Amino acid sequence: MEIITVVGARPQFIKAAVVSKALHSIGINEDIVHTGQHYDHSMSTIFWEELDIPVPSTNLNIGSGSHGAQTGEMMIQLESFILNRKSTPNAILVYGDTNSTLAGALVASKLHIPIIHIEAGLRSFNRKMPEEINRLLTDQISDILFCSSEIGVHQLEKEQIEGSIYNVGDVMYDAFLTFSEISKKKKTDTELLFSDYLLATIHRPSNTDSDNNLNQILEAFNTINQTIVWPVHPRNKQKLSNRNLPNNLVLLEPQSYFDMNALLRNCEKVITDSGGLQKEAYWAKKPCITVRDETEWVETLHGGWNQLTGPDTNKIMKAFNAAPNTHWKPLYGDGNAANAIATKLKDFFENIL
Repeated sequence: MEIITVVGARPQFIKAAVVSKALHSIGINEDIVHTGQHYDHSMSTIFWEELDIPVPSTNLNIGSGSHGAQTGEMMIQLESFILNRKSTPNAILVYGDTNSTLAGALVASKLHIPIIHIEAGLRSFNRKMPEEINRLLTDQISDILFCSSEIGVHQLEKEQIEGSIYNVGDVMYDAFLTFSEISKKKKTDTELLFSDYLLATIHRPSNTDSDNNLNQILEAFNTINQTIVWPVHPRNKQKLSNRNLPNNLVLLEPQSYFDMNALLRNCEKVITDSGGLQKEAYWAKKPCITVRDETEWVETLHGGWNQLTGPDTNKIMKAFNAAPNTHWKPLYGDGNAANAIATKLKDFFENIL
């Protein structure tokens, strides 16, 4: 059995680190294609090196661009790569909700190759988010859909998705558990630099491309009497360089997975608009403020561990001054999602091959 896995963005590299290992352990051959959606060293290469991910068969080097241009170019090059192979893969595996995800799924569908979607069934119910469109379309054409929780399963059933649907838990939780233990044994530079701080990541265009929204967020940062450490996405460096930033704000280059893990482990709270960091904050038992009006990870809202504020100074400050009101409880499986995925895939394809 042979699978082509399509990845292109930082969170997908982390997921691939545990899933690829699980696939290999039970004899499933995997060919990884890197679209190049995240392309500089700090957002891409360092993750392959640090997490010991199998080297991709090819890097399409697509780079940045508008959503349509980027997705279209990915499709052209992915189709060419697949058609020029000696054999047709048994399936195409995609993760999450990026343009790389949608491109991989559409190409597979056109070539009549089964599609495996990991992190299926997530919904923010905000169709202005490009990620939401990518999720909806990918789920509609996928053949095997792996969900992180029963909420995802119920959503797919509600939408009458016809593929085979499984709740296996979250492969990011596998990665968090695995690499947190490794990270604790490694002393990183970030652990020596900061104490008594908040960790922030703000990168969504809805926040960073809007002057009003970014001003609201920065005003909240300025009001907080605590150091705020912010690893800045490359596309946002210029936007911040033209502003008078709060004195308590420390901007860093994008961090490796182990360095981010250390920053999360040692911080007091998290302020983010990232999907993945909401979950990691929860698993690390750190209160999280999500500067969005909705989240696809609705389970993290349990007991106030994650609070939605949107880019609103007053709401951010109200959330900052609040605390979780219930005990922490485990979410998104038991840390064995990758093995469950590998086993189900092997059983599924052995029955049809």
